[in-house]
Amino acid sequence: MDNEEKISTTEVSPEYPPKYHEKKSDQWIWLRSLGSLAIYLALGYYIFKRWEILLLITAVVIFHELGHFIAMKAFRYKDLGIFFIPLLGAYVSGTKREISQKESAIILLAGPLPGIIIGSVMYILYDHYPTLHIGDTSFYTISLFLIILNLFNLIPVYPLDGGQLLNRVFLNEENWLSRLFILLSIGLLTWFAWQSNFPVLYMFPLMLIYRLIADSRVTNLEKRVEEEGIDTDVDYQHLPVEDYWKLRKIIIEENSVFRGIDPGPPYTYSQKEEKIVEVIQSMLHRHLLQDVSVAGKLLILLIWIAGIASPWLIQMDMAFFHRFGL
Repeated sequence: MDNEEKISTTEVSPEYPPKYHEKKSDQWIWLRSLGSLAIYLALGYYIFKRWEILLLITAVVIFHELGHFIAMKAFRYKDLGIFFIPLLGAYVSGTKREISQKESAIILLAGPLPGIIIGSVMYILYDHYPTLHIGDTSFYTISLFLIILNLFNLIPVYPLDGGQLLNRVFLNEENWLSRLFILLSIGLLTWFAWQSNFPVLYMFPLMLIYRLIADSRVTNLEKRVEEEGIDTDVDYQHLPVEDYWKLRKIIIEENSVFRGIDPGPPYTYSQKEEKIVEVIQSMLHRHLLQDVSVAGKLLILLIWIAGIASPWLIQMDMAFFHRFGL
């Protein structure tokens, strides 16, 4: 009888299923990349109506993103893929837990600098041998696209490469100065979209506003997580199963996007489990290694200035720039 009473009053621990693992594969990532490229080309042709210009711009964009991709591959980023945004450009996606300022600077500069250097060499060759062509396209035209598109990316406005470099290496992206910089970038991008009378450009400031809102939600979630005593200073692979389901419960309760999902117990996966995992991964602390010295920052600044100043350093014909009031 005593044993029966003991069994009935003992609290039964909930049964936790294994953590959810996304069924990602390199093949799926590259299929998405090719799909985004197809949409990018289709809409690009609708705007330009000329395949030669569209293919030249696409080649410059791919060459730029390959610079980022190769650098991220060298620094062992995972889940790498190149994704194209119709009418706006492309970006390289990848994940890594420990993020180094030094590595970030190399990755960010590896996109625009090779294009600027090759474009400058081609322009100098054109200056001496004006008849040089690739197919029906002159070295002059190719060099202009290489230099101008990559030069644009070095402008210190977030989320361009120059803006990310400033935010990551010089402002420390976790302090209030970084948030102020992003707000200023939103203002500048909104003004530029309005002045250009090109509505699709409003996508940039809208994306940044969404990011600020998402960051705010993560901050609120982190407060609850801290109160629950859950250790988030781990990567997803080493996150305990129990902590996974506790984090999942907090996310469902705090995020209206997941309203209607049963947080458990009993614990079962939902159709939105992959989205929940993305939020969990965003809450697991990334480490930003402050490994760039003052001398290193000065060197990065000089390289950035040299990239910006490249048209003047090679004495490029500025007639093209004057058409845009630059």
